[in-house]
Amino acid sequence: MASAENILTLTYDFLLYLIPELSKYPRDQKFLLGDRIQTLALDILDDFIVAYYSKQKLERLRQANLKLERLRYLIRLSHDLKLISNKKYGILAGKINEIGGTTGNWIKSIR
Repeated sequence: MASAENILTLTYDFLLYLIPELSKYPRDQKFLLGDRIQTLALDILDDFIVAYYSKQKLERLRQANLKLERLRYLIRLSHDLKLISNKKYGILAGKINEIGGTTGNWIKSIR
């Protein structure tokens, strides 16, 4: 279960970094792209929490993994639209990759 606890911490820390960055988006994107990214990231944390306490871990982890991939594209879109800097994009992409790797390890350990 160390991997499960680790992924909850990683995702929580990711959200602590992400949410203040989203509040800096311009008004026209804050309520569209920013809200979608924030909702998706919170849904991923929710999936991990449910997987941690549920017997149907594999299905929830697969859902979280799919949402994580969608989040990667939305963060990349934000970068391409120049809503986040290269440095912040690098940090966010690194955190997403770390969460994704930990998710994959958790899925492998269940099989």
